[in-house]
Amino acid sequence: MQHLLTLDGMPRATVVELLDRAQHFADLDGDADALHGIAICTLFFEPSTRTRMSFQLAAQRLGAHVLNFDVSTSSARKGETALDTMRNLEAMGVRGFVVRHHDDGAVAHLAAAARAGTALVNAGDGRSAHPTQGLLDMLTLRQAKGPDFATLRIAIVGDVKHSRVARSDLHALRCLGAGDIRVCAPAALLPDDGTLDGVRVTHDLDDALAGVDAVITLRLQRERMQDGLVDSLEGYHRDYGITAERLEGAAPDVVVMHPGPINRGVEITDEVADGPRALILRQVANGVAVRMAVLERLLAA
Repeated sequence: MQHLLTLDGMPRATVVELLDRAQHFADLDGDADALHGIAICTLFFEPSTRTRMSFQLAAQRLGAHVLNFDVSTSSARKGETALDTMRNLEAMGVRGFVVRHHDDGAVAHLAAAARAGTALVNAGDGRSAHPTQGLLDMLTLRQAKGPDFATLRIAIVGDVKHSRVARSDLHALRCLGAGDIRVCAPAALLPDDGTLDGVRVTHDLDDALAGVDAVITLRLQRERMQDGLVDSLEGYHRDYGITAERLEGAAPDVVVMHPGPINRGVEITDEVADGPRALILRQVANGVAVRMAVLERLLAA
């Protein structure tokens, strides 16, 4: 595995190995030294808090040198392409690139042009994929519900059309054999590209939540959508917002996840986001462990 671009088509054994290794790092009391002296650059062309910070912390905990690329103060402002930026950093000895980009396929394009020995991790490209988010979500589910995904009933709720997280979660859930996957959203926020093949789709939130063991609610991505796809934020919350009352129809031990950032009072209420059912901060913590496992897999000798 030279790069991590997507979870689509990844062998189940590889996913499980990465999750096992991530659990090792989650349990580790202290740092590792697997990437001592290796230079890694977080090459982000979109804003990020959790993903960028957790990749930086993961690389540091592995002993790597971390370079933080800031597009607002870089030569990209002068017209330099992402490919030229990568090639210049490769010439300085950077071996690992964690790339976030607003265009679908942009990270794969860079990976195809990378030198032998250079590794790229897709930290989110357009609507396509966010593989480490998919892995950390699976690690969080496995910790909460056990390793047998075949028995799980999981609802993904919200803006699937614009969500690279939803796509990577669906790739991972299918790979791990999840038995009952439901997707719930207004029709305007559902993709028509085959993403939902084999998934039960409903527009009724109560139907989607009935008896589920886990809810993955998604951010309403207003920066990627055209005006008019949602009538109003109030109406969206009324029909698709996760509240304590709506969760009464789920399994008694249901857990709630969200990739962040949260639009409180839109996708989810404060009562749920800050309550005992929420695993949102555990997802954030697991992000460091998962990204340590991925960087080690790609870059350790």
